[in-house]
Amino acid sequence: MALIQDKDRKVVQDRLKDMVSPVRLILFTQEMECQFCRETRQLMTELSELSDTLTLDVYNFQIDAEQVNRYGIDKVPAVVVEGSNDYGVRYYGIPGGYEFGSLLETIQAVSRGDSGLAPESKAKLALLQEPVHMQVFVTPT
Repeated sequence: MALIQDKDRKVVQDRLKDMVSPVRLILFTQEMECQFCRETRQLMTELSELSDTLTLDVYNFQIDAEQVNRYGIDKVPAVVVEGSNDYGVRYYGIPGGYEFGSLLETIQAVSRGDSGLAPESKAKLALLQEPVHMQVFVTPT
């Protein structure tokens, strides 16, 4: 059974039509002791099939240590959204429900290579002297 329903597939395809450059989804998963890994893999597979500019690579969290370290993944399921650069975007858990809309917006932004921030915000961020670790939690509650 598909996770992206037929009626939603067209909507998602239309949203992904505006992609400027290719985006790579990199999924980190494992078979054992991972709630939602199987569903996340299915969802990312279905999503990647909806656009020619969207690709999916899958790595095993337990086996592919080099990639796990490269992307700084510390739990699964995890999805990296990477364009021409790695902007540090990571989704942990299954990006379903409200999170799916956020994922689509992120894919579009990464494809454009632009965060959508105002020039004033970008100027202020450029003044930061040290890296900043930001986390955004999406939940209907």
